[in-house]
Amino acid sequence: MNLRHLTLILTFLLGIGTAQARDCKEDSTYLAMRAEMSNAFNMGDSTHFFEAVTRLEDYLLEQNDLHLYYTQRCNEIVFLMNTQRIFEAYLKAQEMSKELRERGLDKEIYMAVNMMGHIHRYCGNHDAAKKAFNEVISLMEKYGYYESMPPIYMNIVNVELEDDPEEALEMLNKADSIARQYAPERVFDIESRRLLSYYNMGDMERFVEGYKAYKAGIDSGLTTISGRAIDVYYQAYLGNTDAALQLARETMGDDADEIIINLYKNSERWKEAYEAQRVQMNRHDSINSIILSNNMKGIEDELRLYEIEHKADKEKLIGMILIIAFLILLICALSYIVFIRRLHMKQLKKAYEHALESDNMKTAFIRNVSHEVRTPLNIISGFAQIVSDENIEISKAELAEMSQMVIKNTNIITNQFDELIELSLNENVGEEINMESTDINSLINQIAGDFKGLVNKGVELRIENELPDEYTIPTNKKMIARMVNLLLDNSNKNTTTGHIAVKTSTKYGKLQIAVEDTGIGIDAKEAEHIFERFVKLDNFKEGLGLGLSLCRMIARRMGGDVNLDTTYAGPGARFVITLPL
Repeated sequence: MNLRHLTLILTFLLGIGTAQARDCKEDSTYLAMRAEMSNAFNMGDSTHFFEAVTRLEDYLLEQNDLHLYYTQRCNEIVFLMNTQRIFEAYLKAQEMSKELRERGLDKEIYMAVNMMGHIHRYCGNHDAAKKAFNEVISLMEKYGYYESMPPIYMNIVNVELEDDPEEALEMLNKADSIARQYAPERVFDIESRRLLSYYNMGDMERFVEGYKAYKAGIDSGLTTISGRAIDVYYQAYLGNTDAALQLARETMGDDADEIIINLYKNSERWKEAYEAQRVQMNRHDSINSIILSNNMKGIEDELRLYEIEHKADKEKLIGMILIIAFLILLICALSYIVFIRRLHMKQLKKAYEHALESDNMKTAFIRNVSHEVRTPLNIISGFAQIVSDENIEISKAELAEMSQMVIKNTNIITNQFDELIELSLNENVGEEINMESTDINSLINQIAGDFKGLVNKGVELRIENELPDEYTIPTNKKMIARMVNLLLDNSNKNTTTGHIAVKTSTKYGKLQIAVEDTGIGIDAKEAEHIFERFVKLDNFKEGLGLGLSLCRMIARRMGGDVNLDTTYAGPGARFVITLPL
């Protein structure tokens, strides 16, 4: 997300505040204070901005104008986002939401929800952003803020424009319908933005027809923030790709990055598309590093305050150490993700025709890891906030329980990234596998004994062995143990009643280890799909979707395989490891 886009929010917020607060519209003191704050905002002057906005907020509280007061609180959050202080912006938004609910200002809660939507969008969490913006629309509709709804629909359009152009077009239609009735001055901007959706959908007929209306509007003195992008795409439509590229660079600045990449791809200039994408990713990596650094500083400041206030409490100090350890782990994980992204870019050099496919794989990978890390992180963060709140009394038993939950969720994150690292290590098929004489019966009994304490309540773990006593073969017992544990963990996630059974046998001169359960089962048509990386048939189950993929990779390194038994009558599922003797 380009940082300069956020400056538009200030204009939007000030517009709402001015329109709805008639008492301040002609107030010279208010207008002077607002102008001072706005100038500092546009200059990016942190010192003067926070001084000016604080004075303005104090004045509005004296005037008992709570709507305009919370509008300025939103401007603080926007300023923090513009300066990459996302952690502070998030805390401000949460504080504002809590305060609005405590004061019973239901009509103003949409402001805090809107800010959370922009924070989610800034962080790349499109689903959470759309959910927040849709909630804003519901609140505005409930309390009659119809004239302010079109910009919120446009926020959703900005998120959907590349992800789903047809959904973006539907949102534009809704914005247009409301604007024509309540805010006609916004209609031209909405109609102009519609052209970008047409272009992204490949509907050139409607794009060209709409361009004529757009030019007529411009000639009549109307303006739109989408004008530069429309002109660039129109040049590309005419076949003037180089002219379109030059126009984008001259008029759009950093906003031109995605458009330039699209222009190169549409004209099949893959090498230049790759180079443009590489430059964009390097710039994003640099921005992400700045954001991470600023957020880390904000977190460190919070932790330092926590330590000063609670330095005498040893149990809370343990919580602090866990948080710091997690942050270090998070930094390592982000570094690893950046490494993976760069690795994918090197692969694009060898095959330009797969550039789009590789980019989608990286995007899915980052979203999947981000989603799976966020849940335990939110749990840890929530307990940390409870522990750090001096107004909440916590017993030793409760504190001990919280510590266990923090440890559990830290382990979840650690295990997830261990799977990623192990997956990477097992891809090196050239390494020799160490073989040793292994008693298969003893090994299976040991694995089941270690796993027994992890089985869900109400589920029985069984061992059904058809091998002779002391059945010993040369193999790598660590790899076998890892595969069986991965299959047991998969069954345990999907089985809440009945049993999980580990069965060993030989067939056609091969060792077979089967893990079957009485869980939810798997459709036969998904038999191969489930072994792909990051595939989860139920997105609400924990994990990255790597267990089965890793299990198959290990088996094939050993000269065997792992498959879903599609002939299994069930209920549940049956996976079979087959290894050569």
